[in-house]
Amino acid sequence: MLTLDNVYHAAFKLKEVIRPTDLIYAPKINPEADVYLKTENLQITGSFKVRGAYYKMSTLTEEEKAHGVIACSAGNHAQGVALAAQRSGIKAVICLPDGAPISKVEATRSYGAEICLVDGVYDDAYNKALQLRDEHGYTFIHPFNDEDVIAGQGTIGLELLDQLDGIDAVVVPIGGGGLISGVAFTMKSLKPDIKIYGVQAAGAPSMLTSIKDGKIEHLDHVSTIADGIAVKEPGSNTFELCKKYLDDIVTVTDDEISTAILTLIEQHKLISEGAGAVPVAAVMFNKIPVKGKKVVCLVSGGNIDVTILSRVIKRGLITSGRTCQLNIALLDKPGQLKGVSQIIADLGGNVISVHHERASEGEDINGCYLRIELETRNYEHIAEIRKALNDAGYCIEK
Repeated sequence: MLTLDNVYHAAFKLKEVIRPTDLIYAPKINPEADVYLKTENLQITGSFKVRGAYYKMSTLTEEEKAHGVIACSAGNHAQGVALAAQRSGIKAVICLPDGAPISKVEATRSYGAEICLVDGVYDDAYNKALQLRDEHGYTFIHPFNDEDVIAGQGTIGLELLDQLDGIDAVVVPIGGGGLISGVAFTMKSLKPDIKIYGVQAAGAPSMLTSIKDGKIEHLDHVSTIADGIAVKEPGSNTFELCKKYLDDIVTVTDDEISTAILTLIEQHKLISEGAGAVPVAAVMFNKIPVKGKKVVCLVSGGNIDVTILSRVIKRGLITSGRTCQLNIALLDKPGQLKGVSQIIADLGGNVISVHHERASEGEDINGCYLRIELETRNYEHIAEIRKALNDAGYCIEK
């Protein structure tokens, strides 16, 4: 059974390896609330996962340590297990799908783990890990459905209670549920009045669906930029803990997540992966009741693949009205582009790309199309530019 003694013991053991992460005041996230950011994205390995992995390994017998451990992950859990094994002097084998980003594979390898690339997807790698466990006697380190792992994640709750008085609510990402189970159990046990809200990606709401239906549900498909919480099925332990301790679970869209990532970069110089940004998105877009409350958003990790960071930023710019694209039908005669550009410049818009093409067959022989991409301040600024162009007689197409 999970107890507070487990969590306190985990906190004692983790002093050997983790850093207590800072709590940063972030008033601009939602001006109607006192918002703080718990920066687990700045934890060693770039994620909270090392807490649960290291504590789990500290509980192994000498015989289990001698046989080594095995895990399956394409992300933060892999790196957490690899580092924890390195610090504990334990052999670690990590099964990864062969399509995992090279950066994550090499980061895991850099901590001394043996890498086993498996043809297929996560489920194939998971099955391979279980096969190798049975063949070699490794101990399988589950990413979330293990009470020692959950206790390790619960140490974040102890840190929060030490760092900030009068917390009204804590907002936490949910994938398999290990992180929020540990935080909710710990904080509710010590301060029952604190609200604990879980956030899932709209494209992977496995815990939300399971809680609503009163039984564990398996999703056929998940799709989200928050790959760290793209879990099809919650664990049995985490399901029971979430059912007991959570006040609510909400979802956020990929566009909202992208906006949150962009906001963290711009306002707080913090890099967050999609999973880490979902609590910020929920607070930004008022998915939970935070008005007048002292709220902590748990930014769980910062290991976003740099190859997709630019795409996420671009999506965040579009969602927040910072960029837009206008398609304008023009007559193909001198001065048209100059007129459009002048209006945009006078209103403070910044043109970043222009594509001009003549009309295709079957359309006005003197017609052409102008596609302009702009940097703008917000949606009100876009509306102002569109109105000015319409008033000047230019036809903006949808």
